[in-house]
Amino acid sequence: MHLNTNVEVEQDFATWQLEVGQGKHTDEASNISLPEHFKCQENTVDSLIHTIYSGITTPNLLPKYFSERTILSSKNSDVDTLNQMVLDMLPGEKQVFQSADCIPTAEQSGEDDAILNYPVEYLNTINCSGLPLAKLELKPGCPIMILRNLDPRNGVCNGSRGIVTRCRNRVLEVELLSGDHAGKRIFIPKINCQPTEDQIPFKFLRKQFPVRLCFAMTINKSQGQTVKHVGLDLRSSVFIHGQFYVGVSRVTSVANIKAIWPLEEQETKTKNIVYSEVLLK
Repeated sequence: MHLNTNVEVEQDFATWQLEVGQGKHTDEASNISLPEHFKCQENTVDSLIHTIYSGITTPNLLPKYFSERTILSSKNSDVDTLNQMVLDMLPGEKQVFQSADCIPTAEQSGEDDAILNYPVEYLNTINCSGLPLAKLELKPGCPIMILRNLDPRNGVCNGSRGIVTRCRNRVLEVELLSGDHAGKRIFIPKINCQPTEDQIPFKFLRKQFPVRLCFAMTINKSQGQTVKHVGLDLRSSVFIHGQFYVGVSRVTSVANIKAIWPLEEQETKTKNIVYSEVLLK
């Protein structure tokens, strides 16, 4: 028999994770020092990507490769940038799908028509959580996350991950990655998506495939998921209660989590926002 896992180290890491969730190892300014094994070879985005997605340039990667790894960040803008960088490394021909954005006719019937007559070019720039991008770039074999509950009974839910197997102008063929429906082939059409009122101060519709690239995702979106390899992009520190704990607790082994932090910081520190009064209730 061969011993492959240091059980004591894993137990220590699990204890550290729980203590982080309770606000321990954190100073009065909510700063926490990252463990030494979190460091990549270099404190750069490229190093993080090549550490988590080693072999990404290999053609015809298996779905399991993508189901076992992800990069987490606190900001949507950083996630979009990371996704684009990894997509460019993935072999294959890129396909671009442009949305159809408009303001519903019913919203233009009042006296404030001039306020609502935003140009389509402006509507295309709107990017908020839960809304697909106006310009969606995909390649066969890339991982995506579904943004709407299209068919929950068959695993097509908000937050489900899958691999794009074929792209067409009106429909995507996707193989689901995880859960009871892993391996199932499903079809995703373009639908009308609308942001919530607290995201955008006016109503508008975006007809697009309700998916986003999923090489990287926000820490909040990763809740409930556990993967083998996790990268943490901490160039923008966490900003809400428990967010750092969620990020460090998505991984299954202490050896498979890596992080980067702001280049201007000399020490490997980041924020850990914990409100102790919440934990006492």
